[in-house]
Amino acid sequence: MSTQSLSVSAPSSVRYAIVLGLIVAVGPFAIDMYLPALPALARDLGADTGSAQASLMAYLLAVGIGQLLSGPLSDMYGRKAPLYAGLSIFIIGSAGCAFSPTIGMLIACRVLQGLGACFSMVIPRAVVRDLHSGPEAARLMSMLMVVFSVSPILAPLGGGVVTEAFGWRAVFGVVGVLAFACMAMVKTLLPETRPAVARSQSTIGSALASYAALLRDPHFLGIALIASCALSGFFIYIANSPFVIAAHYGLPPRLYAILFSLNGVTFVAFSQLNGRLAKRFTLRRVVRAAVMLNCATILALLALVVSGIDALPVLVIGLALTFGFAGIIVPSSMVLAMEAHPVRAGAASAFVGTMNFAGGALGSALVAPFANGTPMPMVTGIAACSLLAVPVALVTLRRRKSLP
Repeated sequence: MSTQSLSVSAPSSVRYAIVLGLIVAVGPFAIDMYLPALPALARDLGADTGSAQASLMAYLLAVGIGQLLSGPLSDMYGRKAPLYAGLSIFIIGSAGCAFSPTIGMLIACRVLQGLGACFSMVIPRAVVRDLHSGPEAARLMSMLMVVFSVSPILAPLGGGVVTEAFGWRAVFGVVGVLAFACMAMVKTLLPETRPAVARSQSTIGSALASYAALLRDPHFLGIALIASCALSGFFIYIANSPFVIAAHYGLPPRLYAILFSLNGVTFVAFSQLNGRLAKRFTLRRVVRAAVMLNCATILALLALVVSGIDALPVLVIGLALTFGFAGIIVPSSMVLAMEAHPVRAGAASAFVGTMNFAGGALGSALVAPFANGTPMPMVTGIAACSLLAVPVALVTLRRRKSLP
């Protein structure tokens, strides 16, 4: 069976989108669900704000770096076996987090958890590329993103409820159970989409050659950087918003979770435009326009904040629109980045994922020294990421006949 021979009907596409979306959501759930618990976690473990944020940055780095290995492994051994391994590691890491007595132990277990999560984040994107390319891949990726967006919508709400009722440690128990459920879905609902003949041609040497080829492709690197900028801004928001909302605006975890969920709503709503927009305008033009609108929105919010307007509704609406445009940028960029590399889809997906999470960790680390509990450092960091994407998009996504 070759990639070209794979055929997916509409009902199967929906099934794959649900299964793959839930698997992808495991990693973000481990971020979004514990965000409302960060202040309580810091108090319980006697940690300062920087140390609590380090537990997030350690997770992001582990997910980013681990993807460089998980992608090639999925090319070499198929999509399912590495998923089993990754989800198992994630469950062990989650148990360690739940019983951590110190912030140092928690950070170490978050690294283990992130190394497991990277498999669940890389492999579903490679499965999409196994099944489709072009606008059809964008459509399936967008359907996947709908399910994936359950995380920023429901995970913070669930995290707030669980934290208030059972404490922050219970959050890690919940995400561990979710990972176990995903293992059952992989077993019963997800076929192997990486054919044996393709696996036999994948080795460590071919993985290194794949990464070398990707590093030599400026078009691929440019698109990967665009996606990384969009997600880096979101990770800056993730690292800082619990303290801004709780300390600066004085909202409890449950209300913070509701406000955070609005970003997921706009992300879903905007991402569902991808398939139709791609067919009408091409993915290249769609991503370029979304980058410009993303930047314009966050710059407008930054201007309001700089002028002294410190109103929570303004902040929430501005960020929701900004991350809504990210809902167009991210899935379409993923498709464009892998479009020219079908035989190394796993490596391409891993490389993009590494840039996304490494960029998020770097952006969060750069903003952390300036964090003072007000919205200014957070909004400025997000705006810087959006600004960086603009010249990259103008150069990378200029008219080329070979681009879809």
